[in-house]
Amino acid sequence: MKPLKAILIGAGQRGNAYAEHSKDFPQDITIVGVAEPHEARREQFTTKYNIPEENSLYTWEDVFTREKWADVVLICTPDDLHYSPTMAAIEAGYDILLEKPVSPSQAECEEIAHATAEKGVKVVVCHVMRYTPFCKEIKKVLDSGELGKIMTIVHNENVGNIHYSHSFVRGNWRNSYESSPMILAKSCHDMDMLQWFIDKKCLRVSSFGHLSYFNMENRPTDAPPRCTDGCTVDCPYDSRKLYHNNQHDWFRSVATGKFDSTDEEVMTALETGPYGRCVYQCDNNVVDHQTINMEYEDGITALFSMTAFTPDTSRSIKIMGTNGELKGHTIPNKLIVTNFTTGEAREIDTIATGGHGGGDSGIMHAFCAYVRGEDVPGISDINVSVQSHQACFAAEESRLNDGKVVEL
Repeated sequence: MKPLKAILIGAGQRGNAYAEHSKDFPQDITIVGVAEPHEARREQFTTKYNIPEENSLYTWEDVFTREKWADVVLICTPDDLHYSPTMAAIEAGYDILLEKPVSPSQAECEEIAHATAEKGVKVVVCHVMRYTPFCKEIKKVLDSGELGKIMTIVHNENVGNIHYSHSFVRGNWRNSYESSPMILAKSCHDMDMLQWFIDKKCLRVSSFGHLSYFNMENRPTDAPPRCTDGCTVDCPYDSRKLYHNNQHDWFRSVATGKFDSTDEEVMTALETGPYGRCVYQCDNNVVDHQTINMEYEDGITALFSMTAFTPDTSRSIKIMGTNGELKGHTIPNKLIVTNFTTGEAREIDTIATGGHGGGDSGIMHAFCAYVRGEDVPGISDINVSVQSHQACFAAEESRLNDGKVVEL
């Protein structure tokens, strides 16, 4: 079977992660075009994937000025720029891989789902966590009935203090007016996981959360607006340590917009761009910690907690059923299942390689199979995603209204 021909719209970090699948599994997909307004990124991507000049485009609009010329479109634009290219791709008859969240607007999410059904195309949303061995093993245990009836789930997303400072204080997802609130920008993965594991409708939600630490109130005395302005504070978020000294390669590439930046280019970016700013003096407004209480059908309850204040980026979960309990943590990718009748506990290793614990390659395999018409259980199509997004919107409404209970 011939590989699918794909056009990438948005050649940033996530777009490159999905496109890499064509290098590792050329039988699945071939990248034949790209649309990216950032010149350096577009040129690097065009060279890496041998894209003809006529298919190396500046804007997403350029993709749709001609008749359909590929099988699928991978849409990896910023959160608030998902709607228009997705609607254009649907109208043109493309099947779509859409980066999460679907949209910061609930109305736009529903419009995309409606247009997908009307046109008869396939839209898969990048809830990559459900494609990891970690989550697939959890789902396997739940579907086996080993735990009995699920009664409650406690789930934590540990964003990691350094990751949070990069993406949600200095970075593209720092301000909900420019991208999405935290529950959508980051934690829609987790809301999707809960929806998938429980497999029931969420009935009502309440939420509390705040931006408590990364603000002017906690600015060290005499700290300048930028780390590069001669700051003398011994700070874990000093951009000169995190970016310039090559501690985090992907931080460097984001700061400069290039995947092979020199130290000089990084320093220039820190002196002039957003990633050199003091983390206590940015224009960020998304929460740095949040909890969400949810009630599902059949009296099932779930508690989700997101926090920036952890040393690592990971997830942990405890699922409590009538016949047993499951505990898991993505560090070290291990599950422990305890049987109430025998009292025995068994361990399940879920080690995986690749981005997002194997989720990036996992979703690409699933997407390609789904587009070809194969049966792919658990595929995160647009209708599935809109359900979990509704809970996200309800949680943010609750948080902004003193934790009031919001009915779905």
